[in-house]
Formats: sequence, structure tokens, C-alpha cells
Amino acid sequence: MSISSQRRHIDTILSYGGYQSVSKSYSPTHEMIGRSWKRCLSDYGLDPSQPRPARIVTHQTLREHQDSVDEFLNVARAGVEQLYAQVASLGYVLLLSDYRGITVQFLGDRRDERLHKAGLYLGADWSEQYAGTSAVGTCIQEQKALTCHRVDHFDSSHIRLTCTAAPIKDPSGQLLAVLDISALNSSRTPESQNFALHLTQLYARLIEDVYFLRRYRHHLVFKCDQSRELVQVSGQLLFALDEEGHVLAANTIARDLLAQLQKLDQPTLFLPELLECQWQDILAINQCNDGTRAFRVLGTQQTLFGTLIEPKSRMSSRLNPLSSRIQQEESVPELDCLCADDPAMRQTLSLAKRLRNKEVSVLILGETGTGKEVLAQAIHASSLRAKHPFMAVNCAAIPESLIESELFGYAPGTFTGGRAKGAKGLIQQANGGTLFLDEIGDMPLPLQTRLLRVLAEGHVMPLGALEPVDVDIRVLAATHCNLQKLIAEGRFREDLYYRLNGATLTLPSLKARADKQYLIQTLMKQINPTVRLRADAVSALLAYAWPGNIRQLVNALTFAEAICEGDEITVHHLPKDITMHPPEWPAFMGTNHTTSDCLSETIDSHTQHYAKNSEQERLLSLLRHQRWNISAVANQLGVSRPTVYRRIKKLNIPMPKDA
Repeated sequence: MSISSQRRHIDTILSYGGYQSVSKSYSPTHEMIGRSWKRCLSDYGLDPSQPRPARIVTHQTLREHQDSVDEFLNVARAGVEQLYAQVASLGYVLLLSDYRGITVQFLGDRRDERLHKAGLYLGADWSEQYAGTSAVGTCIQEQKALTCHRVDHFDSSHIRLTCTAAPIKDPSGQLLAVLDISALNSSRTPESQNFALHLTQLYARLIEDVYFLRRYRHHLVFKCDQSRELVQVSGQLLFALDEEGHVLAANTIARDLLAQLQKLDQPTLFLPELLECQWQDILAINQCNDGTRAFRVLGTQQTLFGTLIEPKSRMSSRLNPLSSRIQQEESVPELDCLCADDPAMRQTLSLAKRLRNKEVSVLILGETGTGKEVLAQAIHASSLRAKHPFMAVNCAAIPESLIESELFGYAPGTFTGGRAKGAKGLIQQANGGTLFLDEIGDMPLPLQTRLLRVLAEGHVMPLGALEPVDVDIRVLAATHCNLQKLIAEGRFREDLYYRLNGATLTLPSLKARADKQYLIQTLMKQINPTVRLRADAVSALLAYAWPGNIRQLVNALTFAEAICEGDEITVHHLPKDITMHPPEWPAFMGTNHTTSDCLSETIDSHTQHYAKNSEQERLLSLLRHQRWNISAVANQLGVSRPTVYRRIKKLNIPMPKDA
């Protein structure tokens, strides 16, 4: 490096720190670098015009530092060697430093004097207080991954180096070590190190998680991810649990999620509370077919797929086997077939099982087309009233002039042109069975009063009749409306609401369900069991947002089956409004910064870089999240692999050489 280049570098740092004025203002490549320069000047009293030689600690001091992290070094060795094997041919060396900046492990050519002189060597002190701004030292201070590229370094003797570092934390969140890859020479552009940063972060997380699992090998560990397919091999969030389900420790990404949910500082945290489930649901994970179960994150619409790592010691005679603590839920085929593994549906159906034989009115809530009547039929079919009628009334479909006679019936001679013997109303026809009132929010206000009397007194007065008729019915009602709002507006009786709302069952939208593929395959078998869906059709169906919910899905499958000439439905057989609609990006790729996005922001924050526009940023974030596994990205988005490649090309996203 020429003397003039070093002089310009010194002037740049001094002018940025306000120690001298220059004609041209300069900003460092990253605000972390700028903060480090100011610390070096103001806090440590370092002088960029006085280069400092590399400091290599004595053998005795090095041994003391290594002994303090001996268990960690044993765990980290395999990951460190794998990372070095991938970058050695590109001219990088690898440094593993402790939390004080002393290099306790080094992989590189120890015979190269240039490395020793530059401080890229075992025992080198890269603390910011001594070496100034560097990847290792600044990572220790900021506790964030970064690249310190060439002129980012404080010391002018380092401005040919490029160094990339990522923090490794212990299960309590304290900095344990720093993983760094460095090269003596590199391209002048900082962007050339983007993939190095991603790779270093990836291995730092892997090493951190292996150490976490080692530390808590005698405890239950809940491992979870947003991808069901990848959670078994690369679950991003780890929670160590005690015997009752309380969180003992969490890895970095899990702690970030807890911080987003404002749960990190709680003295005790009950994991089922975080996942809106019962402790038994978590204990029963390993009894699922694939050892995975879906959960909903507290206060959000985010779904996490979790697995449970059970320590071998639990199988000893000293401890009760885990299975002995699991209470098997009653099997009710009529209800069980309505979902696979969706946490919201699982809770709804679990409550429905407990209510099916109880004489309590049930209000079913959900968007139009989510299957409210199907659930009502299943409750009736699985109840003690199954042998008696199930009468469904769509309060929004019957004309207001006819709904009274349809519900309550009429006596002989009540209407001109009516039946000579009169007619039983739907309430009376449901005697002994179930009356299902769909879209109850659309029932006219005068009829609400009469319905309330039927429910309260147990008998119905047909139009024109002189005597009431006793009825024994179980009422299930459903609506997509906000009944509380209708009550406030005077359009729905409050007393009727409380009469109908003995218990509430809520159905999620199809878009929010984690078992969409199960629903698609199940409905296809009902429509035509001899026809199969090709992968591209399934991908398109999974990618669509389904504003019409399950009803729209049934219509789409029915249409595709009707125009399919063979026994295989492809994407070309689907309705155009589905295939022409852009894929529904996963929620964690969104740009909204609401509580419901906290999980996505948590995971994304570990891999996100700047992109040219929002769509490019979302796709780039997902590619990094899935470690450039195109198949995994396509599965996450519900599209084909060629579609992902086309989007990568269209958005000018550079592919890593080994992706």
C-alpha cells in the first residue's frame, strides 16, 4: 500500500472524527464502522497515523484463554474446519477469537510470514482497544456480524485486508466467541464480501446451536422453524425446557423473538403460553407421524413447526417415560377429518369434541367460505343427536317475507294458497336434533325476539296457531359478522347474542391454515378420487391467497376436474384468476413492522442486506433464509423451481458460485 494511500486513509478518519477539516466529506461504508472509528479516537486514544504492529500473546497467555473456552472449542471444531474447507481455496484464513478478542483457534498456512505480520495468526489480539476498527474487535463491541473491508480498518497497516466476523453467544445471550474469515487481498468493492458475510453468519449460528444442544443435552429441547420440511434438520429457534414446560434457555434467534414479544425479561416463561397451546400438545409431538407439529405464536398469525428433542436419560428408570405423561385426546372421526396439523383448527376441534354432547348453544365464527356449516354438521354427526334431523337455515338467503313462516311454520288456513294442513317450520322439523342458523347476523330484528323466546321457553308458536308446540333442539349458529358491533348499532339483540353464545368456535381463513395441502388433497379425493394433482397445480394452489376460502377452493378443483381430459390436473386446468394471481409471499417476507410480523423480522434480521426494491429484498431475504436452496424456496412460496429461477433473473439477484 502506497504512502499516499495511507495518508488519505489517515486524513479520512481524522476528518470523520472531527479532528481536522477536509474539503471533501466522507462517510464510512457502515454506521458500525463510523461508531468504531469514533471509539478508537475518543475512548481509546488511538492515532491512525501511528500504525501498531500485530500483538501475539505469549504461549502461556494463549493457553489460559483456550482453557477458559475448552468445552466450546471441542464443540466448535467440526464447524470451524468445515467453514475453512469452503473458503481456503479463495485465499481466506479462519480465526476463532474469544470474547476478549484473542485468537484461540487459527486455520491457515502457518508458514506464511505475511499472515503473522498482519496478525492473522494464533494468539493475535484483535480487540478494538488495541487493534482499532477490525471485524473481530468491532463485532465484540457491536455484537453484530459485519465485514471490515480494506479502508474500513482504523489502522492504516490493515487497509489491504478484508475481514468478516459474526458473534457466537452462549445460551444466556452473553458473547462467547467471534468467528472470522480474513484475506490479505481482495476486490476493492465491499459487495464482493456479501456472500462471505452470509456464510460466516451461517456457520456461527450452526456452531452456536450445536453448543446450545450440547449444554442442554440432558433437557427437553423444543426446536422450531417456519418450514415444516426443514425443521428436522435446521430448526432455527431452540428452547431448552424443564419438566413442566418452562423455558430454561433459548438460542439467539429465539431470544430475539422473545424480545419482540416483550417476553425476554420475564423471570419465568411457560412455552405453551407463547405457542397458545397446552403442555400436552408439546409433549405429544413425537407421536405425530413426522415428529412435527404446527403451533401459532402468541398474538400473531405466524405459524411455527416444532419438533421435540428428548434426552436419552429420560428413558432411564429414574425418570418416567415421556409417553406416560401424555393424555391421548379422544378420537372423533367426524371432527378429526376436518384438519391435519393446523394449530387454530386443532384448538377449535378439541373444544368441539368436548362440547358435542353438551346442551349448550354454540356460536361458530369465521369468514365466508371457511366451512362453518361443515363443522356444524360434524358436531351434530358426532353427538348423541346424530340419529335425529340436522336442519340448516341460511338467514341471509331466505326472503324476509318468508323467513318467519319457514322458521316457525303455520297453522291450517293461515295463508291463502298455503297448505291445507299447515306446515311445520324448520324449528319444529329439527325436534330431537340440531338447528343450524347460518349467517345469524342477517336475521331481521323482529324475528330475533321470537327466536329468543323459543330458546328460552323450549316451545314454538306456529303462525296462526293457538297453542305452542314443545320442541327439543340443540342450536348451533354461525356468522361472519361482528355481532358486538351489530349490537352497538342496535341491529342485533344483546340478550339473543348471549343466549346463542354459550360457547364460541372460531375457524381460521384458508390463507392462514398450515394444512392447506391436506385440504387440497382431501377435497380432490371427494370430487374425483381417480384424478391426481400434478406438482405445478399444487404449487399454484398453495401460492394463492384464497379470499373465498374453502368454498372457492372447492369451486376451483371442481372446475379443473371438469375440464381435465385425463387423470391428471396441471396448472393449465386451474381457473385463470388463480394462475394469473401473483404468488402470496410468506408473511415473514413482508415489510410491515407490526407485532404479527415479529417472527419474520427476527429471522430475517440475521441475513438481510440492502436490495434495489421491495420485491427483490423479499426474495433475497427468503433465499438467504433457506441457504440458497431453490427447492426449499419454491416449496415455501408454493411455486415451481423454474419460477423461482425466473424471478431471480428478472430481479437481477446474483447467485453465489456454489449455490
